[in-house]
Amino acid sequence: MGQLLKVQNFTVSRDGFGAGDGQSLERPFGHADPASLMSWAGATASWPNRTDPGGSRGLDDYLTRDFSHNIGAEIMGSHKFSPYRGPWEDHSWLGWWGDEPPFHTPVFVLTHHLRPSFTLSDTTFHFIDDDPATALEKAQAAANGKDVRLGGGATTVREFLDAGLVDTLHVAVSNEVELGSGVRLWESPDELLDRYHCDVVPSPGGAVTHHLFWRR
Repeated sequence: MGQLLKVQNFTVSRDGFGAGDGQSLERPFGHADPASLMSWAGATASWPNRTDPGGSRGLDDYLTRDFSHNIGAEIMGSHKFSPYRGPWEDHSWLGWWGDEPPFHTPVFVLTHHLRPSFTLSDTTFHFIDDDPATALEKAQAAANGKDVRLGGGATTVREFLDAGLVDTLHVAVSNEVELGSGVRLWESPDELLDRYHCDVVPSPGGAVTHHLFWRR
């Protein structure tokens, strides 16, 4: 099938928001609580930040474990990288992830405000001002034949969906979180059914419902 563009484990509230209002340095998801949104993945045995033994198995664990499988590059929007708007006043901000970012691949950050690339551990961040198709071409070239992950946020995912570039999409809809406002992925998952097949699978733990889309 060649290189796929994949959205993986993207979690939204039950009313369709991927993040809340008021993003800041201290609150990357705005008024949304990322721990609540991602509690389904955090409870699994394969959650990479787990410090104690145990955790759930089954579908939730499989999807968490599969996150990095055959991924050679990532594309993300500027607000997944940084809370700052406008031109860079300095280059000291290196992301929310510390010295060991979880990506382990080249990452292409879509932004109108360019800055030099830099590397932390085995992740290199590149800053590009390109349309979705051109950004995907660059990421595919860097991925060395592997697939490309579209990491978000919701606005970036919609831009690539509207451009017809996303091959597979996994969205975990929280059954327990309602945000009321923020950055919306969709009004309803039915918006994508003209372009995608979809399987809807409840999480064994009940926290989320998994929507698994693949291109028609």
